[in-house]
Amino acid sequence: MKHEKPEKVLTICPFCGGGCGIYLNIEDGKITGTEPDKLHPVNEGELCVKGYYGYEYVQDSRRLTSPLVKKEGSFVSVSWDEALDYVAERLKTIKQESGPDAFALFTSARSISEDNYIAQKFARAVMGTNNVDHCARL
Repeated sequence: MKHEKPEKVLTICPFCGGGCGIYLNIEDGKITGTEPDKLHPVNEGELCVKGYYGYEYVQDSRRLTSPLVKKEGSFVSVSWDEALDYVAERLKTIKQESGPDAFALFTSARSISEDNYIAQKFARAVMGTNNVDHCARL
């Protein structure tokens, strides 16, 4: 069995709006651990628990790999088209039955501005609500 040389990949932690510098330890193509970037101006060599251990979900066998819809009391794998049709219908029903303020949109401060712009535009123009927030409330 051929083993690849372990490597460290410098990146930014994806878990909040902080933008901490983090190294991913990679062995045989899998993330095996993380280390803080000691020179990064945001975290200055420190990481929170998510930064240290949040990588484990990437290779977790329980990670979802396709959309699931609940049918007859159980979740079943469906195509993306079917899942999106289901979500669109549910949002339409909720808006009709409970009004637009029954909907809220929560975005990521780590997303690019264009993504956040279109998300808030959807909330306001399509759903009719101003209930828009983001994750940067540290």
